[in-house]
Amino acid sequence: MRWAEFTIITTEEASDAISEMLAQIGADGIAVTDPWEIKRIIDAPDSLSYADGGFVNSLGEDVTVKGYFAELDGQIRLGPKAVEYVNEFDTTQTYGNISNKCVSLEEALDIIKEQLNKIAEFLPIGKGFDSWKYVKDQDWENEWKKDYKAFKISDRIVICPSWEEYDAKDGEIIVSLDPGSAFGTGTHETTSTVAELLDKTVTSNQKILDLGTGSGILAIICKKLGAGQVDAVDIDQLAVDVAIENCKINGCPDVNCFTGELKNVEEGGYDIIVANIIADVIAAIAGDVPSKLAPGGKFICSGIINTKKDKVEAALAAAGFKIVDQREKNDWMAYECEL
Repeated sequence: MRWAEFTIITTEEASDAISEMLAQIGADGIAVTDPWEIKRIIDAPDSLSYADGGFVNSLGEDVTVKGYFAELDGQIRLGPKAVEYVNEFDTTQTYGNISNKCVSLEEALDIIKEQLNKIAEFLPIGKGFDSWKYVKDQDWENEWKKDYKAFKISDRIVICPSWEEYDAKDGEIIVSLDPGSAFGTGTHETTSTVAELLDKTVTSNQKILDLGTGSGILAIICKKLGAGQVDAVDIDQLAVDVAIENCKINGCPDVNCFTGELKNVEEGGYDIIVANIIADVIAAIAGDVPSKLAPGGKFICSGIINTKKDKVEAALAAAGFKIVDQREKNDWMAYECEL
């Protein structure tokens, strides 16, 4: 399969909004190279990385965001992943399968540029759209491998790419990850904040659902923290295939990975439901989550940009949830909720 790679050169302030926009219009994968984040990782007291001054200075200041969309029969596949895009893409799905709405390359470019212009109305986006090209699976994987190194995602959990070796220190839990063509390397704030909440919440033998599993990273973390049954669901079969492989790599082949959405999940019984998706989808499904939880169960959600936290908090409250803990990194929020 070929993928259309759209490259956007932007500012740190706008990079999160642009990533969310690409996810909402159906990107099958998003890669972000943020020199500021790399510098923060290198400078952190517990950093696993080292770089000399010349390398750090060579990073510059621009953030590069790349969105990957599947090419099908010469056209670009787009699909809504958020409520606010329902009318624009003429579909009644709120959180359903990617619609396989295919458009010409020119139309895809126009849609992306139009959305960038909307973001530019309230954030400085820098250069903006830069270029596009077609890439193959192997080329995409090599792009991931170029900058993807081992890093700590919480006090105990270390994410390590499957092609690297890492000597675990006492008490560390290693998750070996090959993101392949699925979004979810663990580097983004939305994933690390959830990992921090899971690190303190998951106990042995719990039944957990990872909703919108992506690469399977959160499902694997739950299993390695001692959870019993772990189910991992995603609307995209491509993501599910990658999650299955990553679970095997990590010695967790019993994680149940399948294609679907919340309505396809059995009623009741989950001690934790974790959803690292986007704010609009979390708000839309909040009312359906309680019926899937066991008594005393918890809902951990992330992917919430702070400009939409009020909407999510209102939806959670309307569903009967009380926020008992939260995490915030840069512009992103994660909540631990209980009924």
